[in-house]
Amino acid sequence: MSGIAINGRFLTQGTTGVQRFAAEIVAAADALAARGEWPAARVLHPPGAREAGLSAFRVEPVGRRGGQAWEQLDLPGALAGDFLLSLGNTAPLRVGSRQAVVIHDAGAFDTPQSYSFAFRTWYRLMQRRLARSGARLLTVSAFSRGRIAAALGIEAGEIRIVPESGEHILRVAAEEAVLARHGLAPGRYALVVGNPAAHKNLAALTAAADLLGARGLTLAVAGAADPAVFRAGGGVAAGAAKVLGRVSDGALRALYENALCLVFPSRYEGFGLPPLEAMSCGCAVIAARAGAVPEVCGEAALWFDPDAPDSLRAALGRLLDEAGLREGLRAAGAARAASFTWENAARQLLAGIGDRIA
Repeated sequence: MSGIAINGRFLTQGTTGVQRFAAEIVAAADALAARGEWPAARVLHPPGAREAGLSAFRVEPVGRRGGQAWEQLDLPGALAGDFLLSLGNTAPLRVGSRQAVVIHDAGAFDTPQSYSFAFRTWYRLMQRRLARSGARLLTVSAFSRGRIAAALGIEAGEIRIVPESGEHILRVAAEEAVLARHGLAPGRYALVVGNPAAHKNLAALTAAADLLGARGLTLAVAGAADPAVFRAGGGVAAGAAKVLGRVSDGALRALYENALCLVFPSRYEGFGLPPLEAMSCGCAVIAARAGAVPEVCGEAALWFDPDAPDSLRAALGRLLDEAGLREGLRAAGAARAASFTWENAARQLLAGIGDRIA
């Protein structure tokens, strides 16, 4: 069996869903390796990386560059024959078929308006080259597998699936002070976790803010959202929406646990981590029926049409007025979330590359 080298570039990047996936699945694989249930591996990273917190895997700084230059130029030279595993959409082209890469979605092809011209052009070129080189491709959902296969012109069956989990949110203590800091009362706000990328569909939330405002409730938006989205609408929406900015994991847990519900309006998701995090915290979920989110949440969420604001208003109205609905969604969500674990994801990751490292 050849050795495994893990691309540790994620240890120098800000934490979004992609970096969360990488950090959590490496930590789970490390714990399995400590029990002899995952092969030994090296985590190779650029200079200036944060602490990885691993016990079984060796963590090694390599090279002098950073970013894409490090990944394309420094990382290949440090592999010493090991099989490379990259977890965050990108990988060095020079390594060819002696690697596996997790591509989380086909957003660079499917939602080009969400990315700069340079970003989407590079991602399209790189991912096509990786597919042609014979690299093993993995992704996080059946939805993404189908979209990536279509974009890259390969058979969907060639792409292995490694799902995510929301359980990490339960490992941090809830920072209850976040509610008082933003003037939020338990059960009196609906939570949104997202950013202003076009496919996140935050503009559709004006309808939700209107309904909540009319009932004396609040729409709390955590993440890099633009307050102008709601100001532009004026009226009730402008007063009912609170833009919280980026929050810590502890604050996010407290927001999930005390929210009336999570509203997840995204038109396109390769997986959809916030709904699973919310369900892990016992938070009811109202989500757009789009992308991979129905695959992840199953029957444990209340659904709306992302292109029909009235359907979001109707779903919120049901949650507010229908006796027992919120409690039923919370219970169903918790049960659904429990079926997704990072340990299981790490085991599926190993199964997905096992034939390449044997």
